[in-house]
Amino acid sequence: MAADRRLTAPHRRTTIIYDAEARLWLLSTPSSSYAVRLGPDDAPYNAHWGRPLTIEQARTLPPDREELPAEGGERFGAASLQIRYGDAVRGVEWRHLGHDIHGEPGGGQLAIRMADRHYPLEITLHYRVRPGSEAVERWTRLRNAGTEPITILRCDSAAWTAPPREDYRMTHVVGDWGREFQLRRGPVPEAETVLTSRRGHSGHQVNPWLMIDAGDAAEDHGEVWSTALAWSGSWRMTLGRDQDGRAGWTGGFGHEGLTWRLGPGEELETPVFTGMYAPDGFGGTSRRWHDHIRRHVLPAPDRVRPVIYNSWEATEFDISETQQMELAERAAGVGVELFVMDDAWFGGRTGEHAGLGDWWPNPDRFPNGLTPLIDHVKRLGMRFGIWVEPESVNPDSDLHRAHPEWVLHQPNRARTEMREQLLLDFSRSDVAEWAHGWLDDLLTRNDISFLKWDMNRPFTEAGDDVWIPYIRNVYAVMDRLRADHPDLLIEGCASGGGRADLGMLARTDQIWTSDNTDALQRVAIQHGYTQIYPACTMGAWVTDSPNRISARLSPVRYRFHVAMAGALGIGGDLLTWSEDDLRWAAMLTEQYKRIRPIVHGGRMYRLGDCAVQYTRGPETVVFVWQPTALRRTTSPVLLKALDPDGLYRDEETGALHHGAVLMSHGLPRPLPFDTMSELVRLTRVTHS
Repeated sequence: MAADRRLTAPHRRTTIIYDAEARLWLLSTPSSSYAVRLGPDDAPYNAHWGRPLTIEQARTLPPDREELPAEGGERFGAASLQIRYGDAVRGVEWRHLGHDIHGEPGGGQLAIRMADRHYPLEITLHYRVRPGSEAVERWTRLRNAGTEPITILRCDSAAWTAPPREDYRMTHVVGDWGREFQLRRGPVPEAETVLTSRRGHSGHQVNPWLMIDAGDAAEDHGEVWSTALAWSGSWRMTLGRDQDGRAGWTGGFGHEGLTWRLGPGEELETPVFTGMYAPDGFGGTSRRWHDHIRRHVLPAPDRVRPVIYNSWEATEFDISETQQMELAERAAGVGVELFVMDDAWFGGRTGEHAGLGDWWPNPDRFPNGLTPLIDHVKRLGMRFGIWVEPESVNPDSDLHRAHPEWVLHQPNRARTEMREQLLLDFSRSDVAEWAHGWLDDLLTRNDISFLKWDMNRPFTEAGDDVWIPYIRNVYAVMDRLRADHPDLLIEGCASGGGRADLGMLARTDQIWTSDNTDALQRVAIQHGYTQIYPACTMGAWVTDSPNRISARLSPVRYRFHVAMAGALGIGGDLLTWSEDDLRWAAMLTEQYKRIRPIVHGGRMYRLGDCAVQYTRGPETVVFVWQPTALRRTTSPVLLKALDPDGLYRDEETGALHHGAVLMSHGLPRPLPFDTMSELVRLTRVTHS
């Protein structure tokens, strides 16, 4: 059989192979294979997604389901591609034009070039495998090769096919403000299930990822197929289970009802939709995603995430230079590395009603600008960061009075205010250029190391031509800032975790996971977040007790242990903390700095829904939380992935434990009372 081209990395086994006679492409990662095959009608079909196959084995598999189902013919499921031409004809009839394979060390890209048989529409299906990664990245590009406009009714990044199984189960997250990333797992019903955000951001209510298994997977075993979309705007995934019981899904940017006009010579490229196969359960799935995101998504994966203090919960809108300096002194005293001043430092901003858009220091609060505060923070041994909300504007602002046309609006429709705000139309190049200009000036004039980029309201009054360029211009501003200020750290925020996705993580160092800082409720939020996203990106604060949202009382040790499982921050009013709590905070912050490389760079193992283990080389860190006495759990916590013949030293007590014993008999749980917790740090001192 003819092999047109082979790309291979001998040690990582990441390859792209084409078999010309079978019209078959085989993409292989270290522990999976993905096969695409042209059918008799020239349409591209999936032939395999799962355990590794050789090209000889893949050749025996017939085309199964379309890689990008188009509208028309005998297709009655959810269409990934819906096209309307100038004469009102719809759909696509495929014609194969050729393919291209481009190599990179240990990986490669495949482009399958297609066209419509009659109309001047070119469709390219893109695939990429990364060095050492288990992921298959996919996206689609359309090009109008004619002289008349074409209307795009829907263009998904990819469709995915689950292999035939007796049954299927779906895993995803749901939520709302303050209760993001709540894990849900249940059967896939017949007909269609739609996961979507229509809000202009990826959303608190559901996150743009999906896992499928046959109903038999568990944390440590069973096959799982999963996908995640790299898009920070509105999106839609449609999961279908047909009358024969087969399951598959399609997804991409935009929600139903949006259309795009493709003029002559114009192109539309979709965001990347990444797929991951894991033969070792939900835990193996998460670890593969964490590895992929750290190596191939994050802009600066090896950068240390500093311990942050954020002033918002201590001050809200009532801030002053003196007060911020006092908070900075307390923060430095407990070991904080970066001090972040939140809202109300600019313009006439003394509450939600005014000032957004006027990005200069409030002259009454900072009469000499930001320099005195920044210098004070630096003298204390910390770096300085600041909160911004570049995408919103208050009607009561100099910016809005000067440029009322810059907000999202439509003729003959009222402008919807939410949180006393309107949304700037970032799809306009002049708005994006203005935003980059003042942000770049702010960073250039001041020694600012960190931006907390917030976005606090959904789209309203947005036309069809807004949704895609808006997000791409936000991306472009962030990309330019990072290029011009290479040491800058950015935290993505949207009223908490409303814009957490692979697209935002490609431009930020971490995500503010939720405005809800109640430690007990954060355990569930963090459990859902880390199903896909790594701990190093999970912003987690220690705040006051009682908590400002839940009014729950919890000890400082418990609050720290929950936040130390991510990217630690402190957000309480340190001026009111007791001396005892401040001593605990300093001790626990120092302990966190010792374990940070393990938590952020290690492999994560869930030990139930209230315990988590991170292992990196010979070092292991285990967090165990007792959520409530109403769930009285006293069984030991069994560790995972240790050397059974190794000997492990508890770094706090000096006690020695056998790896086999830790995995079979485990560690004792905290006492069964509310908000009890334990942190255990182990080092392997001998091994087999």
